[in-house]
Amino acid sequence: MLVNSKNLMGIQNSFNTLFNKGIGMAKPTWEQLAMLVPSSTRSETYAWLGAMPGLKEWIGERVLQKLQANGYTLDNKPFEDSVTVNRDDIEDDTYGVYAPLVQGMGTAATMWPDELVYAALAAGFSERCYDGKPFFSADHMIGKKKISNMSTAALDVESYVEARTAIMSYTNEKEKPLGLVPNLLVVPPSLEGIARKIVKAENIAQKYTDADGKVSYVPESNVYKDTAEVLVVPQLAAAPKAWFLLDTTKAIKPLIFQRRKAPEFVAMTDPDDYRVFMHKEFIYGVDARGNAGYTLWQLAYGSTGAGK
Repeated sequence: MLVNSKNLMGIQNSFNTLFNKGIGMAKPTWEQLAMLVPSSTRSETYAWLGAMPGLKEWIGERVLQKLQANGYTLDNKPFEDSVTVNRDDIEDDTYGVYAPLVQGMGTAATMWPDELVYAALAAGFSERCYDGKPFFSADHMIGKKKISNMSTAALDVESYVEARTAIMSYTNEKEKPLGLVPNLLVVPPSLEGIARKIVKAENIAQKYTDADGKVSYVPESNVYKDTAEVLVVPQLAAAPKAWFLLDTTKAIKPLIFQRRKAPEFVAMTDPDDYRVFMHKEFIYGVDARGNAGYTLWQLAYGSTGAGK
């Protein structure tokens, strides 16, 4: 094949078709726990975080909620994936060997928000949210009360109930219940079995300790069946003991996917380009900008699973 602008454009169109085919093969899940926030600048500041919505009886003047002076700011970051195609492969009509790579780029571009959102979720024990504390912390403050939304307990029925009770018990500064009901149990592949037993099994073993300290397990009807859906996340495999319980039923979801620029397929295909002259390489790739972060810690409970 002659290496000219017309043929290179044809190759680019072919690669773009493969890229779009890869997009169609992906099945991202990030929207189950994160809200999409379009961004139009280098960073976004979420000054409204910390103001939980809720109606109250109107007596006298309105009670105005003030936005946080030091709002949570999330910077957009650039991301890319690229592949080089040797000019000889185009001349020899063997550039088709790059098809799986280009198609894989499309799949990776669609899964990019998953990578960001689940990385943020796993890092929530150290990365800070709007109140200056780690998203999962034992000392969030509501008024003068210290509130925890984290644990180190391994996932079992008792720890699940503890997390569920904690979220449902959160109040605002005036001690009014927030009305939260967790509905999504997020786990790595290693905890899929126990997670499904807790919220899907008809019967489950209950732990009993007698007066002599002897522990026994007795099967009983599972009263927590269907209290949450299970989301198994391969991207959390590096934290095999960690698990998360979330309320994703509100307009505000626990995490943010901030999109500045959606993934775009790009190419450097000028046959007179310096890189082509020096290295015999054309470049095809995808680039995007965005980030992931946190909204209200009250919507989430996380455990490292490391043990007490």
